[in-house]
Amino acid sequence: MQAFLIEKDPAAAARAVDAIETSFELLAYSPFSCRKAWPGGRPLLREIVIPCGSAGYVALFGIDGPNRVSIPAVRHQREDDCH
Repeated sequence: MQAFLIEKDPAAAARAVDAIETSFELLAYSPFSCRKAWPGGRPLLREIVIPCGSAGYVALFGIDGPNRVSIPAVRHQREDDCH
């Protein structure tokens, strides 16, 4: 079983949290600037790519209204099921 990042490297975990939180600031004023999650799918379902270290994260989010987004998933880019 693989240990979580915070158990392996607390400093790296803190950097990852900072990168994710900083990227979410973009969603406050420009959520439509992020890529569509599935071309041809739901236009209000988007992804934001979050650089962090040698890889990064991808956050899936939905635009729920003019001042609201929901973020159901954040995944590391190197996860097997992260496309």
